[in-house]
Amino acid sequence: MPASSQDVLIRPLRYDDVPVVERLSAEGFHALDLETYPRGWPDPQLRAPDRGSRWVQRTRHLLETDPAGCWVATHGDDVVGFATSFTRELMWILSSYVVRPGLQGRGIGAQLLAAALQHGDGCLRGMLAASDDPKALRRYRVAGFEMHSQMLLHGEVDRSVLPVIERVREGSIGDRDLLDSIDRQTRGAAHGPDHEYLTDDFRLVVTERTTGSGYAYVDPNGAPVLLAATNRRTASDLMWEALASSPPGAKLEIGHITSANHWALDVGLAARLSIHHRGYLMVRGMKPPSPYLHHGSLL
Repeated sequence: MPASSQDVLIRPLRYDDVPVVERLSAEGFHALDLETYPRGWPDPQLRAPDRGSRWVQRTRHLLETDPAGCWVATHGDDVVGFATSFTRELMWILSSYVVRPGLQGRGIGAQLLAAALQHGDGCLRGMLAASDDPKALRRYRVAGFEMHSQMLLHGEVDRSVLPVIERVREGSIGDRDLLDSIDRQTRGAAHGPDHEYLTDDFRLVVTERTTGSGYAYVDPNGAPVLLAATNRRTASDLMWEALASSPPGAKLEIGHITSANHWALDVGLAARLSIHHRGYLMVRGMKPPSPYLHHGSLL
């Protein structure tokens, strides 16, 4: 194992590296979850194979659309860390960033982050979703990112309080121009090709009204994994539409809610969900997007 950053090589991530870094990511975040998860919650589990395959698909999507932002640290034949980042228009995004457990504090992470940040030179804005890892938070803050606490809604939806939502339809990749336009109004940059990946992986709901437009990608449990709208009322309607699709008895987790998005907390409380803290949204050159719930990796 490397004693310091001088013992490792930082090189571009290759297509065949992705399954290896997926396992490294799973092990790294599992170790962190074991340190930080709230007492009384179920013990964190290592990432399941189905989620692992989606992680591989998403990372290969980044390699296909912006490979220059993806890096690994190697010691001999072993991958000991990685950072995946990408740009969309004038936005730089850090998607994932892990150093093998037990090797933190040796300068490996600093080199990986420097390589990823260099890819964002010339971008006006930057975003990343950070865990509660104090070492990583320090590194992001030193790099000039502002910290905004994220909240998590958790629990089972009280179906007796679900309102009737009108003029929300099923979406498709044919809505990409509309989705990109809403992205630019909320976060300052379109998701572009990321919509193709997201529409393959999640249910998409869209609304277009004279009073506002928006969209949400919804997971099988009814949680919005990415939601953007031109005003808070439209965003609230989309979130209610997502919650209405939750299977009876399902336990939801809706994360990535910043203080700029209290409308989402209001919907969650009305649905009888509880509020918890989890991680931070880090931004540079911008304010936290609103009305907006960001995706954990594609933001």
